[in-house]
Amino acid sequence: MTEPTYVDTLAGELCAQHAALLASAENDLALLRARLALVTGWIHNPAYDETARAALARDLGLPEPTTRQR
Repeated sequence: MTEPTYVDTLAGELCAQHAALLASAENDLALLRARLALVTGWIHNPAYDETARAALARDLGLPEPTTRQR
């Protein structure tokens, strides 16, 4: 069984670090969103090979690029 003092100590440390942990998570999320935007832009850029773009989109679970009108 866990000692109440130990649990209280951990809870206190978590409360003390809450703001820093939240800020770190928000920074990580912003970085992830920026990278996803960059990859999505590449996937939908017709200047690159359509097969490669479609394969990357499928692998990442993103919408595939639309095919060119011929």
